Amino acid sequence: MKDELFEPVIVVFCCRWAAYGAADMAGINRLSYPSNVRIIRVPCSGRVSPLHILQAFRLGADGVVISGCLEGGCHYVDGNLRALRRVRQLKKMLDAIGLGGDRLEMYFVGSCNLDKFANYLREFTERIRRLGPNPLRLREG
Repeated sequence: MKDELFEPVIVVFCCRWAAYGAADMAGINRLSYPSNVRIIRVPCSGRVSPLHILQAFRLGADGVVISGCLEGGCHYVDGNLRALRRVRQLKKMLDAIGLGGDRLEMYFVGSCNLDKFANYLREFTERIRRLGPNPLRLREG
């Protein structure tokens, strides 16, 4: 049984060209997404390395999202697709080490997709809430 009061820490790496714009506009337009979401602006989702993701989990994130440009619309041509390949590989590794690949997700968001961005984060937060706290963080004690 998961703690009903558990508020997961979600780290979101946002591409500055699209996803960060959606995050910014969602805030300006007062669209709600969970307050436990921590947004980190990056030049491109393709620049987020597996080490960045693993470090986020090591430092206590319960879930991590990579949010890049819409497919076919990457400012750096294929950075978002490189990020997607990395996320797919890393999800398998997270399953293998017992953290769970469901704690990592990739979303493609255009800068005008404010509702979509907020909905993704609400849904992801609920998924992580159901999974419970980061099990690796609990072992550090």
